[in-house]
Amino acid sequence: MIVISNGVQVLYEDNHIIVAIKPAGVLSQSDGSKSPDMLTILKAYIKEKYEKPGEVYLGLVHRLDKPVSGVMVFARTSKAASRLSEQIRQGRVDKIYRCVVDGVLDGEGRLENYIRKDEETNMVTVSDKEKPGFKVCYLDYKAICTKDGLTLAEVKLGTGRPHQIRAQMSHSGHPLLGDQKYGKRDKNCKDVALQAFRLSFEHPVKREIITFEAPFPDDYPWSLFA
Repeated sequence: MIVISNGVQVLYEDNHIIVAIKPAGVLSQSDGSKSPDMLTILKAYIKEKYEKPGEVYLGLVHRLDKPVSGVMVFARTSKAASRLSEQIRQGRVDKIYRCVVDGVLDGEGRLENYIRKDEETNMVTVSDKEKPGFKVCYLDYKAICTKDGLTLAEVKLGTGRPHQIRAQMSHSGHPLLGDQKYGKRDKNCKDVALQAFRLSFEHPVKREIITFEAPFPDDYPWSLFA
């Protein structure tokens, strides 16, 4: 593991892909502001390490919300980008999240709702009933342990809607700690307690399944469950 600019950690790289951990607070892609973003950081890293002249190609095939940390894969060639994007479209990329939610969450289960995004406010609304403009969404969760009225849980998305985990868990009565939009505000939790910690996919050239995991966070509220 190599730590580069803004705390970004590179887990794996070859001629076709680069896998890195996005810290909370770092954008996946530039939004025109001066906030750091993964694409710019990794392009600079590749350019310097391999002494690349001109513009460095790096394909963004999936995103994580700015306040969310976790494992991301980027494509170093257009062929790799196309193949990874196809895997994502077909639901063949396996992503497991972990989160800390407010309240006691027991066992495991599935949340099924309908969701709509307001592009102007960048917020989503969750409904229990089908409505015009709403899309179906579902996720599977598993409670790992509970402490001090908080629960550490693992989540696997069935659909990839915007802000889905944050919004659905909040709608269910178990908002994520530190989530300023949908969650449970906590002065001791500066970022949303959500991490994309495991990513499995087929290597776009080698055609073998590879899996990467992010280390368990050591700050609050994760420290309660370490």
